[in-house]
Amino acid sequence: MPELPEVETYRRFLDGLLLHQPITAVEVRDAHVLTTDEDTLRRYLVGRQVTATRRLGKNCFLELDNGNVLALHFGMTGDVGAYRDDPDAPRFTRVALHLADGLRIAFVDPRKFGRIRLAESVTEYQKLKKLGPDALDITAAQLQAALSKKKTLLKPTLLDQRITAGLGNWIVDEVLFQAKINPERLCNTLTEKEFKALHTAIQLVLKTAIQQEATYRNFPVSFLIHAREWDDSATPGTEQHRFCPRHPRTEIEKKYVGGRATYYCPKCQPLPAAASEKAG
Repeated sequence: MPELPEVETYRRFLDGLLLHQPITAVEVRDAHVLTTDEDTLRRYLVGRQVTATRRLGKNCFLELDNGNVLALHFGMTGDVGAYRDDPDAPRFTRVALHLADGLRIAFVDPRKFGRIRLAESVTEYQKLKKLGPDALDITAAQLQAALSKKKTLLKPTLLDQRITAGLGNWIVDEVLFQAKINPERLCNTLTEKEFKALHTAIQLVLKTAIQQEATYRNFPVSFLIHAREWDDSATPGTEQHRFCPRHPRTEIEKKYVGGRATYYCPKCQPLPAAASEKAG
């Protein structure tokens, strides 16, 4: 699933190709991904230009010169591409924006869980979808204020896009590993020091992933991601050696927290005794 780092990579890709290029046509190959009807989409897009690109969490936005935005949500398998001639269109292109210079921007989605819609603004879309602040923009104080009174498990709460937008499953595991916090901690048990560590870890993980264009095998060896059960994304040769980067003799454990597969180091991220007894 495209997470925040992938979507930021997509945004930068689009930013470099379609700004201030008149849109001459909207080609819909599969309307299943549209939540705005084709006629309305064409009426608002054809003849317009994209003046800026933005991202909020896992959503990408094309700001139009008429004040509206085109919101792109990539679902499970969404991607973007560019081509000039029909034979070169990426496989599973669902919608293509034709630009005045001959380039075509493709919304690609094999499983068709992605969505394209018009919105009045990013703010309007954020309210509609009940999204919290972007995970890269949220401050340590905001994060603490959002979590400190919740008597819920930390990991599933961080996955709640209403708290902060953009944190996916592997990202939260990595953040908690870097912050040395157990995923089953109750939010309201974290100390101010731990909240600061959590915020620092969010910044570290997201900025590292974006810098590496979400190519996981290029992440630092100190990252937990190399010990996860990835197929093509894991560092070659490490699939059978899932040990903690900090403690090479300690195996990474896997359990389900809030219904999501969760990886953590029992030595780096111990559950406090009282919490452990309650969980048991």
